[in-house]
Amino acid sequence: MKANRVFDIFAAICKVPRPSKHEEKISQWLQAFASEHGIECMADEAMNVIMRVPATAGYEEHEGVILQAHMDMVAEKNGDVEHDFLTDPIETFVDGEWLKAKGTTLGADNGIGIAMALAAITEADLPHPAIECLFTVDEETGLTGAMKLQDGVLRAKRLINLDSEDDGQIFIGCAGGIDTLARMKYEPLKIEDLRLKNLLAIRLSVTGLLGGHSGDDINKGRANANQLIVWFLARIWPQTEMHLAAIQGGNLRNAIAREAEAVLAIPMGYKEQVRIEWNHFVAQMEGVFGEVEKDIRLELETCDMPETFIPDDKAYRLIMALCECPHGMIAMSKEMPGLVETSTNLASIKMKDGFIEVNTSQRSSIEASKHHLKWAVEQALSMACDEVTHGDGYPGWAPNPNSPLLDVVKQAYVDLFKSEPKVLAIHAGLECGLFLEKYPYLDMVSIGPQMYGVHSPQERLSIPSTERCYAWLCRTLQAL
Repeated sequence: MKANRVFDIFAAICKVPRPSKHEEKISQWLQAFASEHGIECMADEAMNVIMRVPATAGYEEHEGVILQAHMDMVAEKNGDVEHDFLTDPIETFVDGEWLKAKGTTLGADNGIGIAMALAAITEADLPHPAIECLFTVDEETGLTGAMKLQDGVLRAKRLINLDSEDDGQIFIGCAGGIDTLARMKYEPLKIEDLRLKNLLAIRLSVTGLLGGHSGDDINKGRANANQLIVWFLARIWPQTEMHLAAIQGGNLRNAIAREAEAVLAIPMGYKEQVRIEWNHFVAQMEGVFGEVEKDIRLELETCDMPETFIPDDKAYRLIMALCECPHGMIAMSKEMPGLVETSTNLASIKMKDGFIEVNTSQRSSIEASKHHLKWAVEQALSMACDEVTHGDGYPGWAPNPNSPLLDVVKQAYVDLFKSEPKVLAIHAGLECGLFLEKYPYLDMVSIGPQMYGVHSPQERLSIPSTERCYAWLCRTLQAL
């Protein structure tokens, strides 16, 4: 089977806006695709799309299989890029063996999974058992589609999730996760309310970081822009009598913060001291992260005096709370070498209408560790925030190394490539754990082509790996 059709379909998907929580257009596009190809199709109340394709001749008695991917994409862009994810298509280009986007996320996570499934069910010469395609909404920001999937909709007992990002690897387990959101209310102060006069306004910014997936990339030594800004503010606060006007950074709960900034005012007499401290800090951070963060940029510049400020006592408690808030890898798995077991992400700091919101996410393949970590984050943020809440969370997916489906998928890979695929668990949230709650008999695996930089504008998809993965999927369907 040739992968040309996969890329044709993915190109069409890239023209359809589909940020998380706004999947109306892609849901309609999928239904139109099914209608065009004479495929049985339905959409549920959550806008999940289910397609059904009968078995080819001679495969009618074979057990069916579900191909599953999610519709939504992470909507991230570089700060200097003009792009409206609600209306604009993703602009893609080929760079050698890689498919990339111009200044935005590519959306191969998980648009390429949809494209492979649609290509497979419309291949004229591919023998296969009965196939159900399940395309879910809002995987990236809440797993809403998987949560709202109704009992009894799926008929097959085997499921291939197409949401993995590593060539030649089969995933048979994933971490569970939960979000923790904190809010601090404050009454803005005007500059005339500040007790210090003769002030200088400065802006601190961190840009150029890699960012990336808060699960897959959390143990790769990447910097978090929110942390860097907070570390410096905590460093100079006792020395400078500073006033904080603004602090913000990061965007999505499942992406490591790539950019952050703070605006503050200091007495004019501290100008040179702050600049010297900043230069020391920049040199230290480049020493710590420079091997990984090749394009890190930390800048200090004077700016116009802000109109309002955060009260000093609240600003100080916020900075200290953010310093105490854990971020990064917490523990490695004892059962599966190389697998991150527990982590947390200081995802975003946002200011709006007299509130500062801090969004974090915790992951663990051990349920108790996930909850212990959420409480640790809550305790830290409670130092400053009036309200700390937790999301519903989602369960992990316990590995089943004795899976019959796993045996078939492994053998299909060996038949094609004459080598053994790796069998792993992943420190990221897949929808499989939620499917198991509703369909506990499901036998599941997850595969996908090689991607790097997902959840960031550095996202890129390997073209040769996609070709191999599609051949592998087709061989698996034939073997089933």
